[in-house]
Amino acid sequence: MHPMFAPAMAAALVAISATPAAAQVDNSAVAGPTVPSGPLEVRTGPLPAVLTLAQALEEADARSPALAAARADVEAARGRLRQARFRFNPVLNVAVENFAGTGPYTGFNGTETTVSVNQRLDIGGRRKARMTLGEAELAAQEYRFAIARANLGQQVRNLFALGVAARDNLALARDNENRARELSRVARELVDAGKEPPLRGLRAQAALAQATAALRGAEADEIASRRSLAALFGVDIPPAELAGSDLLTPPTPVDAMATLDVRLAEAERVIADAQLRQARAEGRLDPSVGVGVRQLRQTGDRALIASLSVPLPVFDRNQGNVAAARSGVQGAEARRNSVLANTQAEIANARAGLAAAEARVAALEGSGIGQAREALRLAQLSYRAGKSSLLELLDAQQAFASTQGELIAARRARAEAQATLARQAAAADDVDLSQ
Repeated sequence: MHPMFAPAMAAALVAISATPAAAQVDNSAVAGPTVPSGPLEVRTGPLPAVLTLAQALEEADARSPALAAARADVEAARGRLRQARFRFNPVLNVAVENFAGTGPYTGFNGTETTVSVNQRLDIGGRRKARMTLGEAELAAQEYRFAIARANLGQQVRNLFALGVAARDNLALARDNENRARELSRVARELVDAGKEPPLRGLRAQAALAQATAALRGAEADEIASRRSLAALFGVDIPPAELAGSDLLTPPTPVDAMATLDVRLAEAERVIADAQLRQARAEGRLDPSVGVGVRQLRQTGDRALIASLSVPLPVFDRNQGNVAAARSGVQGAEARRNSVLANTQAEIANARAGLAAAEARVAALEGSGIGQAREALRLAQLSYRAGKSSLLELLDAQQAFASTQGELIAARRARAEAQATLARQAAAADDVDLSQ
């Protein structure tokens, strides 16, 4: 820029800086769950050889690729909110007139140079609408992160319950196979001694083959359950053993209105409302003002200039986007009501399922297992004494194994119902990643 323009341009820039254009970025907090800022450091390396439920939940927080992706989405929303808080940049205009003509305008003899700065005022509420929308989108993304963490916790609890059930089923299958093997040996001795017909020996061998096949299936299921749990953490090698119980602390009362899903639906309704306000703001007048200086080469004089430009909303007043945003608000309200109804039903079903599973566990642990075990013991004694048949002993063994299997299934159902209630009870304040 020519030195002679410097004083006038300084005055022009001072005048522009006195307008609302020189806004500072507002760093006020936004509503929503607290999510630590910065990238998430994903833990690598092998899992502990012996994994408890508490360790599994902690490992999931530290390793899950899904949480890392959700965390990145929160950071992206923070960046968009920061961008929404900035005002429009001023525009520098330089115009050179009356040069390279004829007569007195030959060359640069009659040149007039104008330097100006224009600023879009943004007085139609656009900036406020942008900021409101950005804050609502950030809050919604933070709720999505909290939901991803709660979903991950539920998946870990369910897969751990599956693993514990597979572990217990494997132990049961081993016991059944050992009993079937011992029974086959005893039956063979009785057949050899002429106390049992050969058909009974064949029946005992068939029962042993079935128990062995069931044991191989239980071994495969137990390995598969540990692999599924490890895959949830993004790890190829599963833990060698799942230790402890899948029991959770008694679930706290769950209010459907306070669940993360309903809060997210409410945040999305706020987003729709902010989009409607933004669409309306886009249809308002948004003038631009300018100030500058003109240099007249022939006389050496300078003169200040001012400008005002206002768009005329003759055709486009953003009517279509306003109508679309208004429909978006209606849709968001409907979705929020649907989420609330579904959440209430899921909580009620989980409570009913938990009560039923606890009743089954109590009945089976109280007298069912004890009675089946005692019946098996008496049947074994009676068979060895020759007072009962092999079929009666097999029936007693089957009844005992079936009762144990039902108890394992009831415990797993109880754990899954607890996991569902824990997922719904997860609060926004629970978001606290292990770094």
